[in-house]
Amino acid sequence: MLILIDDADLGKIEELYAKYPYDGVTTNPTILGKTGNPDPMDQLKKIRAMIPEEAMLHAQVLSTETDDMVKEAKHMVDTIGGNMYIKVPVTANGLKAISILSKEGINITATAIYGVMPAFMAAKAGAKFLAPYVNRLDNLGYNGVQISKDIHTMVKASGYDAEVLGASFKNSQQVLEMGKFGIGSVTVNPDTLKTLAFNQVAEGAVKDFIRDFENCCGEGKTMLDF
Repeated sequence: MLILIDDADLGKIEELYAKYPYDGVTTNPTILGKTGNPDPMDQLKKIRAMIPEEAMLHAQVLSTETDDMVKEAKHMVDTIGGNMYIKVPVTANGLKAISILSKEGINITATAIYGVMPAFMAAKAGAKFLAPYVNRLDNLGYNGVQISKDIHTMVKASGYDAEVLGASFKNSQQVLEMGKFGIGSVTVNPDTLKTLAFNQVAEGAVKDFIRDFENCCGEGKTMLDF
């Protein structure tokens, strides 16, 4: 399962990449706005330069008309470069833009997905990733994890080369449920990512191992000392 960082804060991205293996970064206009950088393209270029060459970077168009979406997407790809994925909301105009851009070889992540059929239509239009908002769906009274599973099942049964990119998680259990079902990718905020990777019980076990070893071999000793 691909695991991406859902944030645009350079410090948080650097900290996470220094410790754990991730597959890229996703952003949206809200996340970029929180960085305080009035130049979002500058922020995206800094992220692109920070993460590995093969890592994905996802960023969203702001235009709402199809022609403008297409122009904006091409501008972003040309300006930022690298393994770039353009996020396009699944609206009527967005679906048309997805179809146009995907035919021109631009990687598309369909976003703002709140149901199975919008995701399915985005897959038909050529999107590479389908990003349902899991927690936002829960807040609307739906089961976000189940809808993500249904999208995965329907898209795979139809033979489309698109992967669910689960987004908007409130806890690690939602992420685990997606992974157990075979969903190919998730993007997760830094706080939840840390709960996935860090286990307090494991840290305690390490301390016990060290204490037992030092009781036998001496304080501060490691295998390098023998």
